[in-house]
Amino acid sequence: MKRSSTPIFVDEGNISPKRPRASSHGSIQNGSFYEVEEVKETRGIDDVVEQKKAKVITSKANDSDKQSTVRSIICIDYDDLSSAKDDIVGKVGEAFGYEGLGILAVRNVPNLQKLREKLLSVGRHFAEDLPEETRKKYEHPKSYWSFGWSHGKEKLQGRPDYSKGSYYNNPTENVPYTDSKIVEAWPSFAHPNIWPSKEDEPELESSFMTLGKLIVRTGVKLASICDMYTEKVLAEKHGNMTMEKNKLLRIIKGSKVTKGRLVHYYSRTEEEIKKNVDPEFAFSSWCGWHNDHGSLTGVVPALYFKDGKVIKEGSPDPQAGLYVKSRQGQIHKVVAPPNSLLFQIGETAQIHSGGVLQATPHAVRGANIAGISRTAFAVFMEPNMDEVMSSPLDSSIAQTNEAAQSLPKGVPPLKKRWGTERCPFTTCSFGDFTHATLNEYH
Repeated sequence: MKRSSTPIFVDEGNISPKRPRASSHGSIQNGSFYEVEEVKETRGIDDVVEQKKAKVITSKANDSDKQSTVRSIICIDYDDLSSAKDDIVGKVGEAFGYEGLGILAVRNVPNLQKLREKLLSVGRHFAEDLPEETRKKYEHPKSYWSFGWSHGKEKLQGRPDYSKGSYYNNPTENVPYTDSKIVEAWPSFAHPNIWPSKEDEPELESSFMTLGKLIVRTGVKLASICDMYTEKVLAEKHGNMTMEKNKLLRIIKGSKVTKGRLVHYYSRTEEEIKKNVDPEFAFSSWCGWHNDHGSLTGVVPALYFKDGKVIKEGSPDPQAGLYVKSRQGQIHKVVAPPNSLLFQIGETAQIHSGGVLQATPHAVRGANIAGISRTAFAVFMEPNMDEVMSSPLDSSIAQTNEAAQSLPKGVPPLKKRWGTERCPFTTCSFGDFTHATLNEYH
């Protein structure tokens, strides 16, 4: 990714130091259409049937009547991201606006398939094949496990989470900051990358950085269209003509703290699967419900493995994978188009756009077949630590009461983290917002 010629931090010495209490990603963690499936939140999940054209049950969790319709992931071709045509801008609005599913696919991304298979296979090898003592060499407690290897350091439903292991690094710059005071003050954001030796895992760094930069370059193109849509809605519907132009684009291009997460979900035994029967936590076997709190997240569709080999057909369990929950209270299973990247809006972009763009809660449901593992890669594009978390509209519009009430259990509404004494509407920084968010999840 090429950084902006005028990045936010021109003078590194001007950053006021604050020490985070936890990892900046400790709780987080993918023209035509593609189908998604919707399922009940607490029951009926086992009744979902894999179909070529997936039907969606559009009823809330407490509704007794079911009505079948079809919802679709908006899909844009990579080459069309350079277009400012109204139909392309409109599709971004369909995906990321209040009524959208909060997820968009960009297909035909150059070299994606080759880079995806390479990195995800390397990630599985590191997580499964290397000795535990070798992996532990690359843990970094001083950054709150926000760089290098992390396993069992995060919590899932209040307990250490051993169901997955993650490798975190900045996918655009190995050494984003040279001022040791900044690194010491913001270790989970600003620390240099930590890589395995060439003897331990020779291709992790190159494959991580190459794919990460491709995702960010694609995200930059998409951010420009998001800005066009946001500015149009603010002007036409709210009469707001004062919002900073190209704000999301400026944030992503100028960020020095982009974070990549290579995550491996370990396989489960038959006994472990049988234990996970509580319907309330049906989606928490691999990753529980959460909102990304950054600006824009790019996700590489996962690869599934059995006995160390890629399952070419994808998950043998059609219920496993990524799910999203809409602001209408419906849960949808996401099926990615071939050769595509998935993008999701984060809460920071939701605030900065005045709620024109909306973050959507999502979770990863584990495979209910023994011996199946999963590897995925996400890139969290987010502001530098001192970016002000201000909204161009009244704060109540950024997240309506209806949207807050539709959040899954355990996902904190914005009003608990933004517009508080610790994170005021007009002066709170992204660093402060991150700390407030992590306090709620932990």
